[in-house]
Order: sequence, then C-alpha cells, then structure tokens
Amino acid sequence: MLEDYISPGDRIELQTVQGGWNPTEKEDNRIYSSKIADIVSEDRLDMMMPMEKGKLILLPVDGEYNVFIYSKRGQFQCFGKIADRYRTNNMYMLTMDLLSGLQRMQRRAYYRFPCAFEMQCRELTDYEQLAMSSNAFFEPNLGDSLQKGVIVDISGGGIRFVSVNRFEEGMTLYTIFKLPSRKSTEEYRVCIRVLKARELENRPDTFEYRAQYTIIDEDDREDIIHYIFEEERKIRKKQEN
Repeated sequence: MLEDYISPGDRIELQTVQGGWNPTEKEDNRIYSSKIADIVSEDRLDMMMPMEKGKLILLPVDGEYNVFIYSKRGQFQCFGKIADRYRTNNMYMLTMDLLSGLQRMQRRAYYRFPCAFEMQCRELTDYEQLAMSSNAFFEPNLGDSLQKGVIVDISGGGIRFVSVNRFEEGMTLYTIFKLPSRKSTEEYRVCIRVLKARELENRPDTFEYRAQYTIIDEDDREDIIHYIFEEERKIRKKQEN
C-alpha cells in the first residue's frame, strides 16, 4: 500500500516534464517544493500549493511532472498529473494523480534507464583532467584516438556501457554521444570515471563498464534526465493503449 512507503508531511518535489505545459527551456528546468497533505487513495495525493518567496505558484490542472518524494522510509520517484486545485481552511491545495508506481530512487535521485546507443571515448591524461576541471572551455585534442562502445543504460549520474576495448577501474574517460529520439543533433561531451569493469561471460573479449560522470555541464545533465523521463512516458503511453 502507498501508506507503507510515504506519509502526510513528507517533502515532495515536482519537476516540469519537457513537452508538457508551457514547454519553454526556462520552465523545463523548474523544480517546485511542497509537502504531502493527505493520501487520498493508492494513486492520488493531496499536497500544499508550492510557494516561492512567499508567493503561491499556481501550477496548472493537467500539468504533468516528475515527482520526487522524500520519506522516512526512503526516497521515491514517479510520474504525476495535477487533477485539481482548491482552497480549504485558508490553505491552497493540489490534488495529484500518480501515473506510475513508486520507484525507489538511486543515489543522488538518478534513475537508470535501459537503452542502446553508440558512444565514443578515450582515456584522459592527468593534464587534460586538470585542464578540464579548471577551464570549462578546454577540449582535448581527440585526433584518431576515439574508441567505440554502446551505452546500455544511462542516468543523470552516470552510464553503463559495453566495449571491446579494455579500460581499467579508476580510469577517467572523455566520452561523446548523442541522445536518440530527440530533435536536436547535439553531441554530449562528458568525463566519466570507470567504477566497475567485467568481461561478459557470453561474449569473450567484450567488457561491461559502470561509470559515473566526473565533469558534466549541468544543462547537459538536465537534458539527459529529461530524455529519460520522455522515453519512460512514451513507454507508459504504449502500455496504456
């Protein structure tokens, strides 16, 4: 039951979904904080209307959001849609329908999304790592040194990828990839640190790596998170049809 995981008084954050209401770049990155007032049913919550600097934020009915809930029992996320807004006892409230089941959030609230798209990468020297850390405009000279891989899951905190090239745990890589199913053809260039490496049992000389971002533009991180939620929403709509 929902009450086994969350309770009235728990902090809740609503993040605007790209392509939803008023889909401007500014609004897509907004996060609104509130508190749960009541658990109405297994798929419906009442919450306080968010406020910023003492002013109410009148979020629109039918607006869809990425929902993050911070409970004593853990941190959870799901999709939600505002069903109603009303006033009671001089308090402004929102009613939200939960469009997906609660998922326990991974570290730093980043959900890993399974995928399959190409990437390129190469090891960074100590000098390049230092230069990139101190100068946001520095880009390493790539030449013909890029090696190929396939990203098999992605989150706002890191990636898991497969490659026939051998990388050691602790190694820092410069990676380039494009997010599929997006109108933009922008290339994302981020630095990652290899946390885990293993050879695949069913594919000799092919290796799987788990890595976290070490240097990433925060706008790029937001793009990745939005991509994940867009794809999740597409999957959910297909399942509903």
